Amino acid sequence: MSACLSTPVSAPLELTPALYSELRKIASRHLRSERQNHTLQPTALVHEAFLKLSRESGRELADQGHYLALASRIMRQVLVDYARARTSKKRFGDVVRESCEIEVVADTPELTEVLAVDAALAALTVENPTMAKVVEMRYFGGMTAEESAHALGISVHVVRHDLRFAQAWLRRKLGA
Repeated sequence: MSACLSTPVSAPLELTPALYSELRKIASRHLRSERQNHTLQPTALVHEAFLKLSRESGRELADQGHYLALASRIMRQVLVDYARARTSKKRFGDVVRESCEIEVVADTPELTEVLAVDAALAALTVENPTMAKVVEMRYFGGMTAEESAHALGISVHVVRHDLRFAQAWLRRKLGA
């Protein structure tokens, strides 16, 4: 990822083969933590994220590292939205309007976990937005401490400290 960090960019960004490759790696990392039979593939996740990013006009980004961090966050949000839609469909998707019977289908552990992590990160964002960004960059974007520090404009030491603190905070919040 570090090979494409230094060039200032503005959204929308031309999707070069190197950038596309990095986005696919990020998407693959995101999908590794999802359930085995997930219907989204890395390519589809990259395309969803790219479409959302290209719709945002006028957003200035420091460099391609910042773009990748933003793309990773959008990919995570696509997966969370997908989990919410799937949960909603399980609850209400097969209901026939004339029928009074409603079949309740339990959430799978994977969907519940995705939504719990998203809620915990949302709570962390309210309490400390920088720590939440560090977590997203590291665990969802696969960025190193150095790359995260560069994208956020803070020191590597602060990134490492924030990551340790955020991990403990999230463990406590998730009850693990």
